[in-house]
Amino acid sequence: MYRITIALLLLSSPALAATLECKVTGISDGDTISCFDPERRKVEKIRLRGIDAPERKQPFGTRSQQHLADLVHGKTATIHWTKRDRWKRIIGAVWVEPADCPGCGHTLDAGRAQLAAGMAWWFEHYAKEQPLEERHAYEFEQDEARARSAGLWRDPQPIPPWDWRRGKR
Repeated sequence: MYRITIALLLLSSPALAATLECKVTGISDGDTISCFDPERRKVEKIRLRGIDAPERKQPFGTRSQQHLADLVHGKTATIHWTKRDRWKRIIGAVWVEPADCPGCGHTLDAGRAQLAAGMAWWFEHYAKEQPLEERHAYEFEQDEARARSAGLWRDPQPIPPWDWRRGKR
C-alpha cells in the first residue's frame, strides 16, 4: 500500500517536469513548433499544451500559424513539459522573450498569447494535464478574447478544430 502511494506521489510531482532550452526553427500550425536542441543535436516537435488551434484549411488557420510564428520563430525558447503524445511530440508550455521587452527573459507564454489574440481554443478536454494556475489563466484568456470578438471569435459560430477534424464543418 505504501509503495503505491509513494509511486503516485512521485508521478504527480512537478519535480518530474522537464525543461528544454531550444531555438524555434519552424511553425507547423498555430499550436505546433519545431525546436532545435543543441545539446542533443536534434530537432524536437513541440505541441503547445492547453490549446488547440484551427487547422490550416480551417478559417483562421493560416492567421493562427502566422501569429505563433510572429511570437516565437527564430527565438530561444524554454519548454516546460511532462509528457510526449503518441506522435512523440513534446507537450509543453512554450516561453519566449516578448518582442516588446528585450532583456525581460522568457516571460511570454506562447499558448496564452495565442488564446488572448483569439487564435486558438483552450483545450478544456486536457485541462487536467495543466497546472492549476495555467488552466485558470488559459480559460480567462479565452473568455476575454471571446468577449472582445478577437480573432476566430469574430465568426458568429466558430468551429472548434476537434469538430473540424471529425468532419463537422
